[in-house]
Amino acid sequence: MPLIYVVDDEANIRRLAAQALTDSGMQVESFAGGKEFLQAALRQVPDCALVDWMMPSPNGLELIRMLRENPLTRQLPVIMLTAKSDETDKVIGLELGADDYITKPFGVRELPARVRAVLRRHNRAEQAEDDVLKRSGLAIDAKRRKFTKRGETIELTTREFDLLYVLMQHPGQVFTRDMLLDRVWQTNYYGDTRTVDVHVRYLRQKIEDDSANPVYIQTVRGVGYCFAEEQEE
Repeated sequence: MPLIYVVDDEANIRRLAAQALTDSGMQVESFAGGKEFLQAALRQVPDCALVDWMMPSPNGLELIRMLRENPLTRQLPVIMLTAKSDETDKVIGLELGADDYITKPFGVRELPARVRAVLRRHNRAEQAEDDVLKRSGLAIDAKRRKFTKRGETIELTTREFDLLYVLMQHPGQVFTRDMLLDRVWQTNYYGDTRTVDVHVRYLRQKIEDDSANPVYIQTVRGVGYCFAEEQEE
């Protein structure tokens, strides 16, 4: 039974989310503030966290930064839960490391579906047939969730790791944004294709020598992205 943490300063939202997730067979712990949530997460890392954006400090964005900076919680899947619906706000949350974004008010069936999709993505690499993929100085270990570049470990978020793994599995194959949404975000994701562009940009900043002139992750104009075929060893 997956353990889900819900942190929101609105009691009604906490109760609604907890009920929807519990009815779907998940174990839920709720928190009214970021400080108590962080303390609990460091004692026992949950399988996923739903984090409200607009809370007294630390707010949702601050919490994500703290989670990503701590080795214990760096890979924790996080879903932003907020009333903000502007695309710019979504991009900010995703770039900081959120794995998904749900706008209030949310549906009681949609919420557990999105959580299950995030959990599937997070656990999928454990069943991967290829344990380690190596491409021109890059190595990605699906079992250990570890990525290295020329022997140096580089920390990736869960979504960045899964995106890079899919691309490296098929060097030279062009993936449309919809294909990547389906493979990495799964079919239960209710986002748009700009989400893929945001994650590719952030991933390039971590793995490319010059993100403005990418060598590994190539853009195919008007179509999507591919991992450069000539990089395969």
